[in-house]
Amino acid sequence: MLRMVRTGDEPVHARSALRLRCGLAVWGLLWALAGTALFAAAGRTGWAVACGVLIAITTTDLIVVIRHIRKGPHYQPGRDVPPYEPVDEHWSEQRTRDRRPRP
Repeated sequence: MLRMVRTGDEPVHARSALRLRCGLAVWGLLWALAGTALFAAAGRTGWAVACGVLIAITTTDLIVVIRHIRKGPHYQPGRDVPPYEPVDEHWSEQRTRDRRPRP
């Protein structure tokens, strides 16, 4: 089993499947648009407003995701970009030594 080593800086080098997130946001946007139209046509104002709020949320998410995709490999690394900085041997030995219980 492949296990990734934790470096302690995961929020800095976090990876996200941005294309998948973009597709899910588009899917949610389409359903929210359809829900708004259908609920408005059926006279269900509350549900139409709720779907309108979902439209605003999914549109905002879609804008953020597209912005991150366009920024390039820093925000969406490809297969050739490692998910974290290589571990420095000296640093890992020192950290292991620091974890040992003190007498």
